[in-house]
Amino acid sequence: MAYFLVQILVLLYFTVFLTFCSTTNGKFSEKSPMIISTKRMEKMTRLRFYFHDIPSGKNPTNMRIAGPEKTTADSFGSTFMVDSPLTEEPEPNSKLVGRAQGVYAFASQHDAGLLMVLNFAFLEGTYNGSALSILGRSPVLDNVREMPIVGGSGLFRFARGYSLSKTISSSQKSRNVVVEYNVTVVHF
Repeated sequence: MAYFLVQILVLLYFTVFLTFCSTTNGKFSEKSPMIISTKRMEKMTRLRFYFHDIPSGKNPTNMRIAGPEKTTADSFGSTFMVDSPLTEEPEPNSKLVGRAQGVYAFASQHDAGLLMVLNFAFLEGTYNGSALSILGRSPVLDNVREMPIVGGSGLFRFARGYSLSKTISSSQKSRNVVVEYNVTVVHF
């Protein structure tokens, strides 16, 4: 009788355990019976900074890493690695607040459309050590360009939002460009 009761209790335990801790796709995704409070208030943050793309001079901030041979730098397939300063104001000697690091490429055969894959890594103030990630299309000849913020780290964990950018200045001779970014993100 005791043996029978133990078997029933073991069966009942495993039924309850499997109900609360079921596994989907092996160990990759597990539901836990443990209840952890993750309620935090979402915040909306608005940032404005200036991106300095400097392909010329002693310390260029972008470098062509791929693309068709014997074509101009702004032709379809041209791909650039970037590590550009983000400043508080449009002047190049303005306070450095972060760096834009990533890749952009001319992804359109019909217009000047860039594929932008960038992290805005912040180095100053409250957001020092935090980053926002952009992944999207930037039609560079449009007056204002909208791109999605697809994530973040540090204080911007679980970030989502958008950026509006516009070219403030550009030089045909040096090809240096300053772009204003207005970013709106929701995060925890």
